[in-house]
Amino acid sequence: MKIAVIGTGYVGLVTGTCLAETGNSVICVDINHEKVEKMKQGVIPIYEPGLEILFHRNIDQGRLTFTTELEKAIVDAKIIFLALPTPPGADGSADLSFVLNASKDIAKLVKDYKVVVTKSTVPVGTADKVNAVFKANTSVEVDVVSNPEFLREGVAVEDFMKPDRVVIGTQSEKARKLMDELYAPYVRSGNPIIYMDERSSELTKYAANSFLATKITFMNEIANLCELVGADVDMVRRGVGSDARIGKRFLFPGVGYGGSCFPKDVQALAKSAEEAAYDFQILNSVMEVNEKQKTVIVDKMRKYYNNDLKGKKFALWGLAFKPETDDIREAPALYIIDELLKDGAEVAVFDPQAMDHVKKLKGDSISYVNDQYAVMQDADALIIVTEWSVFRTPDFNYMEQKLKSKVIFDGRNLYDLHKMEECGYYYSSIGRKIVS
Repeated sequence: MKIAVIGTGYVGLVTGTCLAETGNSVICVDINHEKVEKMKQGVIPIYEPGLEILFHRNIDQGRLTFTTELEKAIVDAKIIFLALPTPPGADGSADLSFVLNASKDIAKLVKDYKVVVTKSTVPVGTADKVNAVFKANTSVEVDVVSNPEFLREGVAVEDFMKPDRVVIGTQSEKARKLMDELYAPYVRSGNPIIYMDERSSELTKYAANSFLATKITFMNEIANLCELVGADVDMVRRGVGSDARIGKRFLFPGVGYGGSCFPKDVQALAKSAEEAAYDFQILNSVMEVNEKQKTVIVDKMRKYYNNDLKGKKFALWGLAFKPETDDIREAPALYIIDELLKDGAEVAVFDPQAMDHVKKLKGDSISYVNDQYAVMQDADALIIVTEWSVFRTPDFNYMEQKLKSKVIFDGRNLYDLHKMEECGYYYSSIGRKIVS
């Protein structure tokens, strides 16, 4: 099937590449000429495990191409995916200008029946708005379908190729037939394609992400309480997670959630509720708690250093909002760095993938070191913010030679408390006793 994907950001590029992998002919469109030229040359603009192999294979075999020309991309396409940014506006609502402007441009170019799919995460009612744009700008038949993505950064290729479920919002049998044909190769093991109306589909994505953000935030609150009452959050997590009604995932406490989805989607759902005159109290609390949680580790540091961080040097492991990605959007590390600099501290950082992105943002206000041990040279303490696998079993004896003091502030609970005790570290983590 011939497919056009409008937008080559994270969602668009993964979508286009994975659709090509099952034999579809995919043209990806972007307005950034430099980016398109690089992709034509085989340069992948994002880091995502497993994507590069598929990217190169499908380019080499002619199924995946790139262009800046919208008309060229859509002229023969049966399905057009809109994978465009929907950034939060000043009031927290999703900005639909990219989606609606692209829809208007497409409407002026279509000559035969198309299925236009909103792949971006969008508020309830967006499909209706997109449909209205097409009706106002063309007499050609177009079906607008909602098909939210459920891709986890770091495992997005697997999520697309082997989805838990595919959610599709449409009331058109014609569109449904095409979408069935498109997704058939991805659900051969029996995972469902769930059809519903467009508004329910749009809300499903927001509801899923907001529920997961709430689950994370609840465990962070439990962790904070554990510290006050002398309980261990790891024990609590295991006890709670063994209940089949709750499950083990998204129960790990830490320094809050970040990334391109949870912060934006929680905020947008709360705003949508507000516009419907509904006070979504739990989501407002989730946002408030998460904002504080991002810098809870700095509060621990201030307490340890008697509110005097001036002149101290700290090594920081992990800049990306989660491991196996270079995405730093709303990453807790950025908030922690800002607080430390505000207090007059010096910060040296290491991350396996995200340092170039942070350098563009923070410039020379911090130091960047390309080695996880060298970054600790003469540092007063180590701060762990992202749970990259390379941080899980470090050489503590070698670390001791680098650090000025054997002090670790761990925002991801990577290490066993007894191990830290044996190694003689001061070790402060989340929701567990301090080892000193």
